Amino acid sequence: MATAACWLAVAPAAAWALLRLAGLERGPLVQAVAFTPYVAVGALAPLLLALALRRRWPSVVAAVTTLALIGVVAPRALASGQPTVGGPTLRLLTANLLMGRADPATLVDLVRTRRVDVLTVQEFTPLAAAELDRLGLAELLPYRQLHPEAGATGSGLYSRFPLTDVGTRRNQGFFFAQAYGSLTVPGAPPLRVESAHPAAPYAVAVVPDWRTDLRAQPPATPDGRLSILAGDFNATLDHAPLRALLATGYADAADRAGAGLAGTWGPYDGDRIPPVTIDHVLVDRRIAVRSVTVHRLPGSDHRAVLAELRLPGG
Repeated sequence: MATAACWLAVAPAAAWALLRLAGLERGPLVQAVAFTPYVAVGALAPLLLALALRRRWPSVVAAVTTLALIGVVAPRALASGQPTVGGPTLRLLTANLLMGRADPATLVDLVRTRRVDVLTVQEFTPLAAAELDRLGLAELLPYRQLHPEAGATGSGLYSRFPLTDVGTRRNQGFFFAQAYGSLTVPGAPPLRVESAHPAAPYAVAVVPDWRTDLRAQPPATPDGRLSILAGDFNATLDHAPLRALLATGYADAADRAGAGLAGTWGPYDGDRIPPVTIDHVLVDRRIAVRSVTVHRLPGSDHRAVLAELRLPGG
């Protein structure tokens, strides 16, 4: 009886580890896998149970499971190696404005006090655009590629530095827009920045849209121009499509800075969903990351993410 109880306790975590390591999330499991960091902590319970009951094989499986899950999660809390670069510092802030409901004064204050150089926004509306400029954003970040729309599909890119090669592309899943442009920071090579916003896998029926939009994100160009994708990816580092995008030559800034477990979405509306990390700044691996912090944004169900970066010299 005790052995059966051990196996029943160990099996769910072991199945989860297999799911995560093999990238097998499908259907409703896409949402579930976002909570892998919590499962990694919870996997200690069946391990302790099996050890307490002195059941050898359940203990072995539980130990392997726990090590596997902690192995993929724990590095996000540890700063990793950085490329040696001698270029200028760039401060980039990204924020989902929840259909324009985010408090514009808080956002402008973040830009001002944190000396932000580049701002990407998602769920960007015409009213939000007007209010941000009224509060002084036009003076702080005068260069922009804006595509405000009613609802959740709008996108914007603001910069302290002149922008070239600007445009907006449309995802095929939820038709979220993604504003982009290239800027040149004095002392650094040209840098392309895009405000990312793939579809959200909020239901099984739209998971194909989520995969389509993530696959359509522009890959890194390790032998070409520097690039950054920053925004609401609706995916965590435990989702295989996001890891595939990283494998093209990006690094997750928060992961590299040891801040990869800081939640950026939920719970902000009284729900009981524990926070997950779906907002990211993906940087070309040639860019160094000095720090990443998340900041409360009243009115939005997301937190803003601020990355301080060091660019290669020009």
